[in-house]
Amino acid sequence: MNNTYKSAGVDKEEGYKTVDKIKKAVAETHNPSVLNSLGSFGAFYEIGGYKNPVLVSGTDGVGTKLKVALDTKQYGSIGIDCFAMCANDILCHGAKPLFFLDYLACGKLDSDIAAEIVLGMVKACKDNQCALIGGETAEMPGMYQPGDYDVAGFCVGIVEKDEIIDGSKIQKGDKIIALPSSGFHSNGFSLVRKVFTDFNETFDGKPLHETLLIPTRLYYQPIHKLLKEVSLHGIAHITGGGLIENVPRIIPEGLCASISTGEIRIPNIMLELEKRGNISRMEMYGTFNMGVGMTVVVSEADTEKVLNLLDDAYLIGEITENSEKIALV
Repeated sequence: MNNTYKSAGVDKEEGYKTVDKIKKAVAETHNPSVLNSLGSFGAFYEIGGYKNPVLVSGTDGVGTKLKVALDTKQYGSIGIDCFAMCANDILCHGAKPLFFLDYLACGKLDSDIAAEIVLGMVKACKDNQCALIGGETAEMPGMYQPGDYDVAGFCVGIVEKDEIIDGSKIQKGDKIIALPSSGFHSNGFSLVRKVFTDFNETFDGKPLHETLLIPTRLYYQPIHKLLKEVSLHGIAHITGGGLIENVPRIIPEGLCASISTGEIRIPNIMLELEKRGNISRMEMYGTFNMGVGMTVVVSEADTEKVLNLLDDAYLIGEITENSEKIALV
């Protein structure tokens, strides 16, 4: 019997089925700037209408949250997570997402599962007015076990050079406003899985995995609503490392983000994790978002306007003078 690629564990036909299942939905994310369709060697995106454009890019994955999805066979939110982790990062600089590419690797490709993951990306791209213009599906027997998947993505956005947000405008007296998270998002799941070992146990009246797999919140709509009305001095996406590691990334030397922990609205699932896992509160703040998915820093004069524009935003602190860039009080 002659050896074939299929006998080595790679089924090209399943890959073609995947493309067929996603092609129409992916095309719906395209706009006139997308100059070609799925299947080309490279994807083309035309830029116009900017005076001095700067491209802002970000890449990320979903981490071990994937394990929860794979073990419970719930794949719908994973693509949203992948897109959100990339797009929310570039949003911190005021960038509008232009296009997104994905990378999906597995041990044995199942076109239904792959399509479900990519269709989650499509949904997220539409929400962010972003085009999904390409990707790669890699079937890698021997590297991954059958049933295992890994997902990563790459997003490119654009912003006028004189409108870049980098924290340099932050000054003493500015206020720090929280935009709530939708849950754990896609960070800290190695610890989550160590504490919560039964994803089907009941929590808050439903299977635990439903709470754990709530997709990462997309912040494009609220942030761009603010950008039209107020000057944002700084934006921080609260990912791995929590508030403790992410907020200082935008704070200038000599200033400090003084955050009132008593104001933070911690989700029940995180309080349960903390209690059941015997995890210190400081460890929690250094690992999880604790219910704060994004923070914006604005002048005191603009604070009330921001709170009025966004129904769920709330004040958690202010900028003070200090050699340490963050203080949880």
